Amino acid sequence: MYPAQAHVIKTFNKLIELLPPPDQTKERHRPRAELPAGLTDFHESNFYYLSGCAVPSSYLLLTFQHGTSLAERLLAQLFIPKIELADLMWSVPPPTAEEASKLYQATPEQMKAYPGATFHVLPKGSPLFPILPAQYTALILPPHAPATDEYLLPALHRARLTKDAGEIEAIRKANAISSRAHEVVMRVLGRGVRGTITRGKGAGADRPLLPGEWLIEKEAEAEALFVASCRREGSVHQAYLPIVAASTRASTLHYCCNDREFAWGPVGAHDHQNGDHLAHGADRQLNPQVLLIDAGCEWDCHASDITRTMPVGNGGKFTPEARAIYELVLEMQRLSMEALKPGIHWDAIQLLCHRTLVQGFQRLGIFKTPNSPGSGSWNAEEAILVSGVSTAFFPHGVGHSLGLDVHDVPSASKPERNDTIGKGVELGHESFYAYLRLRLHLEEGMVVTVEPGIYFSPHLLAPVRDSKHIDHEVLKRYEAVGGVRIEDVVVVTQDGYENLTTVRSDTDWVEGVCSGAL
Repeated sequence: MYPAQAHVIKTFNKLIELLPPPDQTKERHRPRAELPAGLTDFHESNFYYLSGCAVPSSYLLLTFQHGTSLAERLLAQLFIPKIELADLMWSVPPPTAEEASKLYQATPEQMKAYPGATFHVLPKGSPLFPILPAQYTALILPPHAPATDEYLLPALHRARLTKDAGEIEAIRKANAISSRAHEVVMRVLGRGVRGTITRGKGAGADRPLLPGEWLIEKEAEAEALFVASCRREGSVHQAYLPIVAASTRASTLHYCCNDREFAWGPVGAHDHQNGDHLAHGADRQLNPQVLLIDAGCEWDCHASDITRTMPVGNGGKFTPEARAIYELVLEMQRLSMEALKPGIHWDAIQLLCHRTLVQGFQRLGIFKTPNSPGSGSWNAEEAILVSGVSTAFFPHGVGHSLGLDVHDVPSASKPERNDTIGKGVELGHESFYAYLRLRLHLEEGMVVTVEPGIYFSPHLLAPVRDSKHIDHEVLKRYEAVGGVRIEDVVVVTQDGYENLTTVRSDTDWVEGVCSGAL
């Protein structure tokens, strides 16, 4: 059974910590909470965390008293909509009372008053949370009862920030399904390169193509294969709208149109490995390009979030420029993961990524070095870091919390007052941290994504076109790459991390699968 009681007790203990000191020890202080289920056809993650219930329009009343038996065996009353004829006619009906008692950790106690109790609710007037109907609040709120929306959501998010074993297993399952879906897309691309996907008799004229005859020639087709693979394994929902971007569209961070074809010929003389097998027919050929897929499914309402960037055209191999950028992003991710452990501040991981990018760009010649012609010490690594120019190529945060939501517990992940990594520690440029969704010291049990990327977006590059740190002739050779991002989901352990993402990302394996060689 879903461990609702454990989650509720953890939340209330966090709530007690947030209360002003006089209220923490006040005799007979009884924090209480009412939580409405959120969306009509989708779970509201805070409600689900405390109840394990995904039935729309349900309500939850929790009764807790610090320092008494109600602190360990609290009262949880779950209100599920009555079964109506319309439910039976139009949709799946909610469970009966008998079924609900077996499914959820709720107590059958009748409504009764708790004089002097404080009622804690989710933020009022927020578009994120439904309004509690008066017909429910009148049953439990005596006249002039003290009620506050100041503490409950922060307490919930703080409790959800670290995951228990059951939550980690659900996230692991979601990532395993999504990992296989990413590999399915890669392998279908590889079969297309090898020319082993053929049309049977009458295909396309007398009958539609069957799944075994599908080629991936468009972003939408790659998305369809990914989602179909997840649904085939029992995942009902995607955790977010998939991002499937080919060619230079991969430079748009949250591109989710997924409606364009791949970039097609003509083929240059240096692209001699670029076969035409991905087309049904030999009338057109693919330009070498990348295909970036940022997608993950849900399992038991828990999210996954994986990004893979793969080669299309050029026989399923990266171009030299794309391979160089891909391996630099891999290096950024590898070094980030090696640094993960409880106690390290996420800002330090962000800075490490920018430092690695600067070093890599200097090796490739995109950024100048002190030894470059006409250059000087103002092109040293530290000087480039302080300038913030690397933000034009890596503008987002290296990762975020993940759990019931793909961008999980924002109020706890990024507090208003950032707990900085320490006095005297150089942080690089302030632009590195503008879009971070996580700014904390890591704790054991936190689940986070690690997703560095490098992008050549014309909009982001416009402000640095005159930068003295960039060799603009070298940069031109790399702009056609578009963008590369590699993202895995990890859980912070006692002495490091565990990677919950199982699809591989090493360059030789990705090229081997996408070329059909493996």
